Amino acid sequence: MAARERVGVYPGTFDPVTLGHLDIIRRGVHLVDRLVIGVTTNPAKEPMFTVAERLDIVRREVADIPGVAVVEFDSLLMDFAEAQGASLILRGLRAVADFEYEYQMAGMNQQLNDRIETVFLMADVSLQPIASRLVKEIARYGGAIDKFVTHAVANDVAVKLGQK
Repeated sequence: MAARERVGVYPGTFDPVTLGHLDIIRRGVHLVDRLVIGVTTNPAKEPMFTVAERLDIVRREVADIPGVAVVEFDSLLMDFAEAQGASLILRGLRAVADFEYEYQMAGMNQQLNDRIETVFLMADVSLQPIASRLVKEIARYGGAIDKFVTHAVANDVAVKLGQK
């Protein structure tokens, strides 16, 4: 009997995708046979990029990573994960504040579907301070963001802000 494909989902807004996100993707893809990056919207956040733009940017940034798919979703995470055939949700942690939120979210998700496990990866120490929200704030004020995102993403942000 063939083993069932292990599918993981890494959800986020990725607005913009950072080196921290890419670190979690590159490490997380080794935990599953296929990693689905779920690009979504967060009603509490005002995005810089449209969903279509974020999908294109994330696809470009992960094009060299085998076993990764990038998909839009606009539903409950657990419904999306189930539709993808996922057995795990991948989440990155940067700090204690992340843990508190993610711990609560994992508990709620377990109540919704206890067949899908949440797996946390600690961000690389050098990448822990990076947050998309802060990257956008720095860029809006003309600061350099190339320590936090790839060159291509830095260019995308500059173009979006009319700085190029």
